[in-house]
Amino acid sequence: MRHARGYRRLNRTHEHRKALFANLAGSLIEHEQIKTTLPKAKELRPIIEKLITLAKRGDLHARRQAAAQLKQDMHVAKLFETLGPRYKERQGGYVRVLKAGFRYGDMAPMAIIEFVERDVAAKGAADLARLEAELNAE
Repeated sequence: MRHARGYRRLNRTHEHRKALFANLAGSLIEHEQIKTTLPKAKELRPIIEKLITLAKRGDLHARRQAAAQLKQDMHVAKLFETLGPRYKERQGGYVRVLKAGFRYGDMAPMAIIEFVERDVAAKGAADLARLEAELNAE
């Protein structure tokens, strides 16, 4: 029986899992769509849902709770300034997980996790801005 086994361990220690999900959540907030393995995407969904709920609240305590989980201030800022107001009227279901075949090297099931009403231009926008800043600096 699998009582009280509420999450996947993903062959990682607690600290490694915590860092993994902080990085995945930050990337999803930044790009609004990422591709990862199916088990990671399924475990990431409730984490992101709770962060969006914090962003909808919008008070200082919620911002500090999100900052403790996300680790990067730019992700917290986008979460509270862009994503929170976007989903203010929505009651839940902020992200979707789409199956995306299997990885070539090890046949791991892959998935795309994305925000439901995502900004299509957000994917890769930060990378383009960094690249343009580097080119202008030269």
